[in-house]
Amino acid sequence: MIFLKRKRLVVWLLKAYLKRWGKTILVSFILGLIFFSFAFLNRSFLLSKVPFSVEEERIGIAGALTIDDLPAEVLDRVSIGLTRVSSDGRVSPAASEKWEIKDDGRTYVFYLRDDIYFSDGEKLTSRLINYDFTDVTVQRPAEKVIVFKLKDPYTPFIVTASRKIFKKNFIGLGEYRLTDVKTNGEFIQSVKLTSVKDRKKVIYQFYPTQEALKNAFVLGEVTKVLDINDTVVYGTNLASFRNAKISKGVNENKLVTVFYNTQDKVLSDKKIRKALTYSLPDQFKYGRRNFLSFPEGSWGAELVSGIPKRDLEHAKTLLSDSSASDSGKLVLELKTLPQYENVAEDVKKVWAELGVSVKIEKIDTVPDVFQVFLGEFFVPKDPDQYALWHSDQSSNISKYKNLRIDKLLEDGRKTVDLNERKKIYADFQKYLLDDAPASFLFFPFVYKVERK
Repeated sequence: MIFLKRKRLVVWLLKAYLKRWGKTILVSFILGLIFFSFAFLNRSFLLSKVPFSVEEERIGIAGALTIDDLPAEVLDRVSIGLTRVSSDGRVSPAASEKWEIKDDGRTYVFYLRDDIYFSDGEKLTSRLINYDFTDVTVQRPAEKVIVFKLKDPYTPFIVTASRKIFKKNFIGLGEYRLTDVKTNGEFIQSVKLTSVKDRKKVIYQFYPTQEALKNAFVLGEVTKVLDINDTVVYGTNLASFRNAKISKGVNENKLVTVFYNTQDKVLSDKKIRKALTYSLPDQFKYGRRNFLSFPEGSWGAELVSGIPKRDLEHAKTLLSDSSASDSGKLVLELKTLPQYENVAEDVKKVWAELGVSVKIEKIDTVPDVFQVFLGEFFVPKDPDQYALWHSDQSSNISKYKNLRIDKLLEDGRKTVDLNERKKIYADFQKYLLDDAPASFLFFPFVYKVERK
């Protein structure tokens, strides 16, 4: 009896409560349901509106790098230079609005833009530009004017002025600020950049090898990897991963090249070098074919003609007319960097069609002594290649000597007029290709992999 009375009391109280608060509870429930549905369907939108939300991207790069040689991918986000250089080598204003070249290429006057600020909010003035150039005197006649006086004429200086501008602590003129650096000894492990416009962060993580980089992507340590030569990891192509997006590009910063020792008793005969060059294929699966010592799409190549494409019959004729015809079958020793071992095997097969036998040796660094070397060289943004081909340069690894080439290289870096420089570099390529101290192969393909 007592239990029934208590049950009636509970029911009565519940009815009274619902009568008093029922509408409020129902409205609150409906509103809560609507808000939950909206939040679930539009969570990315809502998160972007939360004041303390942070968008973070993790990018992986392969290479043992120090703080002094950060890749362009990082530096381009952090700052700009007085000038910028396009993919075809042409120079345009960046932090400067214009410039003047005086004294036959010895004096460069830059006029700064009035709307450029450092990432800490300070306005750019000439006193805050601290380029450290050798044999260059700097003058700052006004806040928006900076003058560089060179000891000798050097036309590529306009490209050199594209070097990024920084204050202390890597404070630059870009959209991002470097906020954290982690190192292992002298080498960088990671770099964190923070946007000066919002709270977006980009973290670059560096790995010693491309294999370690690809493994990091598989494990989810990075959301994007840049500039890898292939997309295979542990025998599996990353293209087979459902959430991986792969983009293919070309690295025009380095040109894969076969260098000949022009002082070698066999390869001192340029007919042999030219025969080897003419026998090479017009395409390589590893990269975009390039027959010149700088990009064929650059302004320096606009007037170049007579590019030596594959001609096996002509190659055989050259070889038969060379000194090699007196010594029986020609045998060459080719040293190659590990990453180009497959290319070396392809070259060996091609030269076998010419009747030339090749012995391949894999090495880890650029050799001091070699007969033939398959490697790469850094391609400057300006067509000036004085350091690589001038006869008095220690970096001229082919030991190439040609007084005409020396004169063209000297004139090329002293001439201000662009059209005249085009003519000079067209002649430079003409005589360089005719002497064939090297066979230029390709700019390697590179891949970017990111999560969809």
